[in-house]
Amino acid sequence: MNAHLLVLYVVAVFLAMIAPGPDMLFVLSTGARGGPRAGLLATLGVMTSEAVQIAAVAAGLAALLSAAPTAFLVVRLCGAAYLAYLGVQALRSARRGSALEDSPAVGYVPGGYAYVRGAMTNFVNPKSVTFVVALLPQFVDRGLGHVPLQFATLGAIFIAFEALIDGTVGVLAGRIGSWLSRRRRARQALDAGAGTIMVALAARLAAER
Repeated sequence: MNAHLLVLYVVAVFLAMIAPGPDMLFVLSTGARGGPRAGLLATLGVMTSEAVQIAAVAAGLAALLSAAPTAFLVVRLCGAAYLAYLGVQALRSARRGSALEDSPAVGYVPGGYAYVRGAMTNFVNPKSVTFVVALLPQFVDRGLGHVPLQFATLGAIFIAFEALIDGTVGVLAGRIGSWLSRRRRARQALDAGAGTIMVALAARLAAER
């Protein structure tokens, strides 16, 4: 792996994971209603779906990028544009200061339900697939060879961040939801910081040679 690209990738994935999206909000609400176990199972469902998507995307893109250098350039520029789009959306969210719904009351949530719904929430979300397609190729160094192995390494890091961040959200769902619902400025600062760095990363990746 290219050490420079790996550092940029870790930063990009971390920012993407901490920004509240459909997956995190589902894990948050499930953990708040069903407790830590339900939150963890919902996270496991999300991770399963992501692993399947990453494997499928990596297999196809690895073959394409190895055979067609021009395709790599096109995918890289499209990915940088999409990363910039995500950054702008985060900045707009920070400006609006959108509200976060209060977490529902605690109750019983079957483990199987939490897992399956977590997987489906991620699987049917087009932004999830688009993000994987747009993000991973940006950090593959074709000059080093072993493109499939690089994809596998990046995918493993992505899944690990999912487990760490959304897993923590699932376990601490009640407290996190209550804290975020009372702190609009904190959410705005989080969105503004993440958006700014995403836009900067997009510019850096677009200029990469």
